[in-house]
Amino acid sequence: MATPELDTARLLLKPLTSADAAQIQCVFPRWEIVRYLIASVPWPYPQGAAQHYVDNVALAASRAGEGWFWTLRRKAEPDTLIGVICLMATPDNNRGFWLVPEWQGQGYMSEACHAVNDYWFNVLGREVLRAPKAVVNVRSKKISERSGMRLVRLQKGHYVAGELDTELWEITREEWNARHG
Repeated sequence: MATPELDTARLLLKPLTSADAAQIQCVFPRWEIVRYLIASVPWPYPQGAAQHYVDNVALAASRAGEGWFWTLRRKAEPDTLIGVICLMATPDNNRGFWLVPEWQGQGYMSEACHAVNDYWFNVLGREVLRAPKAVVNVRSKKISERSGMRLVRLQKGHYVAGELDTELWEITREEWNARHG
């Protein structure tokens, strides 16, 4: 299933394309963004890394039906990429995201998560959504709490910032729809 465009009150979630890599390369390589992402993200972030990721990881997963990737764009400035959110058919790691720091703390990622969570459950028909996050990533944890997710496990995780205590959060389709349907 092709990744569709989604929208929220303030955002356009456009399917990721190869052409988006240029904007990602410009805004992504910042410690505030990468520190709590998985350790496979290269740091320092080299030239061309965004193009490689988009073409060989994200779009490959999309073609295989194992991943759905969107760019986040404010409706007020639809040509400007401010983040990325994705869903993945990976055990215990179904959703990931990042947002340019200047746009954090304004509810944009909560809006995006609501849209993609709903897509996961009510279009893709998945039974459970799980998202790991570093314990110290308080903002990400709050997004999960507000959406009705619950903490199910503590573990160690490997991030760009190193090995960190990690929480695994989850919500079922039944819980999601009871809360948000």
